[in-house]
Amino acid sequence: MATPPNSSHASSQRWSSRWLFVLAAAGSAVGLGNIWKFPYIAGENGGGAFVLIYLVCIAAVGIPIMVSEVLMGRKGRSSPIHTMRKLAKVSSRSERWSILGWMGVLAGFLILSYYAVIAGWAVSYIWASGSGAFDGASAQAVGAHFDAFLASPIELIGYQTGFMILTIWIVGRGVTKGLETAIRWLMPLLFLLLIALLVYSFNSGGFGQGFAFMFDMKWEAVTADSWLIAMGQAFFTLSLGMGTMMAYGAYVPDDANLGTTVVTIAGLDTLIALAAGLAIFPIVFANGLEIAQGPGLTFVTLPLAFGQMPLGDLFGALFFLLLSFAAITSAISLTEPALAYLVEEYNAKRQRVAISLGIICWALGLGTVFSFNIWSDITFVGGLTFFDTVDYFSQNILLPLGGMLITFFAIWMLPKGLVDQQLGIDSPKLSLGWRLVAGIIAPLGVLAVFLSTTWPLLSGLWQ
Repeated sequence: MATPPNSSHASSQRWSSRWLFVLAAAGSAVGLGNIWKFPYIAGENGGGAFVLIYLVCIAAVGIPIMVSEVLMGRKGRSSPIHTMRKLAKVSSRSERWSILGWMGVLAGFLILSYYAVIAGWAVSYIWASGSGAFDGASAQAVGAHFDAFLASPIELIGYQTGFMILTIWIVGRGVTKGLETAIRWLMPLLFLLLIALLVYSFNSGGFGQGFAFMFDMKWEAVTADSWLIAMGQAFFTLSLGMGTMMAYGAYVPDDANLGTTVVTIAGLDTLIALAAGLAIFPIVFANGLEIAQGPGLTFVTLPLAFGQMPLGDLFGALFFLLLSFAAITSAISLTEPALAYLVEEYNAKRQRVAISLGIICWALGLGTVFSFNIWSDITFVGGLTFFDTVDYFSQNILLPLGGMLITFFAIWMLPKGLVDQQLGIDSPKLSLGWRLVAGIIAPLGVLAVFLSTTWPLLSGLWQ
């Protein structure tokens, strides 16, 4: 039988300042996908027109759900699971609502299991780029390097293990000594690296093309799918639906204005994504290479481009260092919901729980490692590999469902006065407007994304 939950775990801890929370939440939001995905989908879906649509979706979908999560976390002052139990009790609702906390914890844990593997790729490329492995290399040679790397489970496990050890060491040290110390160093360094890459990109000879690709108003390229993509990106990029913001919200000081704080986080996240695009695409255009998305851009196209340019070794290494910093700030946030729950539930020492979680997550991540080599022919539902299955279930099922239900609970289940008090709302019109946006528009937007991403798989199963 478990010992009584240690409710003092979160209630006794706080971010030392509002700005530290902003940096921590932005660090969680800025990850691997943010740096390579957003600039690409912006360029392919209307450039500047898509950026405007995306900002609308951030305001109507991303920010309301994030405010709901942080607000609930600050009110509950516990892990997401215990927060949902407390808030359900306060609201005279069923304790079954705690399943939202479980969904978030499970989603974060699953995502971390494969995130650590892919982050390990970025770490390995710091050395590969800096040592001149791609100097003057052909496209075939760079592609062969990446293929050989993926085909080596020992190498992948080595980098996965190192990344996981660093993540667990940071979160095991607690909010002040661990999370805050890491954020104080990593986020400013991330900004500096991004500025250095921007300066390098500006002088690459392709800056005009890169800028046009991302920001020219191409309304003719905007489709209904573009709106769905924008809503999905607005939701996923802010680390919503996985309990992270609820867990981080438990440490937010009582006097912090949640509205302005969340808007700042969303703005910082968007700014970094746009800056990353301006750092990446001019280099690609300057070398006459094909614009690609995802691993193809990050681990083949860019190393090829850096290999052809002056000081490419240095700036290639800096780019992958930037990616690694973005990955570690996201990874520590993915660990926090599960870790906070276990510390509270079992009165356990944080360091021991962190190590135990790390070992289990590392073992699960081996499935992702093997998906690229010895298990590549093993598929599950819909022909998905182990990695694709875990990714699909966490990203396309758990996160959207969690996000929709969290904001629904925050607006329609919690006492109205409690929400208004947490948000500092004293106007009936403002309160009504908030309930309309956060309680109807935001959930419907995520529902549309959920249906658009799950329908292809479901229809394929029925055929």
